[in-house]
Amino acid sequence: MHELSLMTNLLDAAVNAADGAPICALRVRVGPLSGVVVEALRFAFEALTPGTPAANARLDIEETLPAFHCPHCNMDFSPPALHYECPACGAVDGELRGGDELELIAIEVPDHV
Repeated sequence: MHELSLMTNLLDAAVNAADGAPICALRVRVGPLSGVVVEALRFAFEALTPGTPAANARLDIEETLPAFHCPHCNMDFSPPALHYECPACGAVDGELRGGDELELIAIEVPDHV
């Protein structure tokens, strides 16, 4: 389960950014092509946060859609499921533009620490 090491890195980044403040929430963006199992990431968060500044934090996960660009007709599209054919011209060699990300996009800390 590589989600444990991924969450360790996300928590380390959040704790460093919070600079000693308790963390109320972490917001993470996960793409369907990232190879990350969202439920395993949630499990890792619950397992790793006790005893840290994020002990009482909530984890908000924003799941994105895959995004492709067709170099033939210049169309940007988000394919349904695993069907990567350009809906405009039928080309199957689109360029991946998004959907493979795992990003810590925000942390929430109390207003007054």
